[in-house]
Amino acid sequence: EPTVRTELMEQIPPIAIFLQESRPKFPTAFFEYLMPIVVRYLTDVNNQVRKAGQEALLILLEQDLVAQSDIENKVCPILLDLSAPDSDDEYKVEAVNIICKMSSMLSRTTVEHMLLPRFCELCSDGKLFQVRKICAANFGDICNAVGQEATERLLIPKFFELCSDSVWGMRKACAECFMAVSYTTSPEVRRSKLSPLFISLISDTCRWVRQAAFQSLGPFISTFANPSSAGLYIREDGTLSIRPPAQDVNSNSCQPSNNITVMSSSANAA
Repeated sequence: EPTVRTELMEQIPPIAIFLQESRPKFPTAFFEYLMPIVVRYLTDVNNQVRKAGQEALLILLEQDLVAQSDIENKVCPILLDLSAPDSDDEYKVEAVNIICKMSSMLSRTTVEHMLLPRFCELCSDGKLFQVRKICAANFGDICNAVGQEATERLLIPKFFELCSDSVWGMRKACAECFMAVSYTTSPEVRRSKLSPLFISLISDTCRWVRQAAFQSLGPFISTFANPSSAGLYIREDGTLSIRPPAQDVNSNSCQPSNNITVMSSSANAA
């Protein structure tokens, strides 16, 4: 029964946490018994079971319970198969969604070598606009996961494609994550490539795209500032924040020590 398998998936994370806390007693139980179930259910025939498996996997990754070898040898190959060009449409949409979500939880090397090539292919998927939209909505997170060199070499050309996509929802998603993409690049790329690209979005024929671009204008401009003098920086959760200057903190005891969030960097809409 699918309901039984779904319920089983929901119990996997707490069981895994228990096994981790009791590792001296159960040193290999999770890797031998539970992890193979999670991987298998990523390809289950039932939609709800697959979603429960995906949620369980993300929780396990957040808790750092999955070994690097299992990620590279078991999880990534399954996701690459599911997101292949000839894969079923429903499976492909789910796979690209989980690839984007898990990218921030994996090492940069794993993301760049195993997942980034497929992500770049999916950005140009001409069959399913849903796939391209997921890529556009999560583009900033992928840039942050792989760093400046890979962003400028591989991702910026794909970002240009998505920013000129015929579907206005794609262009709107790009406008919403523009600041996060810009923050990952060098000042020269921001000035010579991203600035003209942003102007095209702010002049778009669709008013929804223009509106999203105008809302991202301030955050995009902030990426040109010198963080050491302006105090602007990107937090781990992808938000643009202000760090109070050290001299102000020292001179005014009422100065708040916490960072102030001013704008979210990207939209996570599917």
